[in-house]
Amino acid sequence: MAVEYIVLRSRHTYSFSLFSLFLYLAMSDSIKHITDASFESDVLNADLPVLVDYWAAWCGPCKMIAPLLDEAAELYQGRVIIAKLNVDENPDTPAQYGVRGIPTLMLFKDGKVAETKVGALSKSQLSAFLDSSL
Repeated sequence: MAVEYIVLRSRHTYSFSLFSLFLYLAMSDSIKHITDASFESDVLNADLPVLVDYWAAWCGPCKMIAPLLDEAAELYQGRVIIAKLNVDENPDTPAQYGVRGIPTLMLFKDGKVAETKVGALSKSQLSAFLDSSL
């Protein structure tokens, strides 16, 4: 019963449900998982704009926005690449770009940072962020 309460409360407060958790764990095939080693080729040299989600497995807000990023990857396919970089496994790139808190979303265009958002965004905030930047 306690788990149900937490899930229901979370769904109500944070738009997070067991289904969202399943989506997070499954992670969309449309999401590109990048590393420090692949950052230059996957992000800086990409033909499309790239939204990089700096995240960590222990980060609650990162887990909350993961399903939204999965949706965005499908919705904006062909217009933007959604990428995820685990900051614990890849510390060099976040340090290079001054990432101090997670989740941090950075939109790269033509190899340069065009926009940055720090913290969890709602679905409408994420859509507005992408729509205004693309």
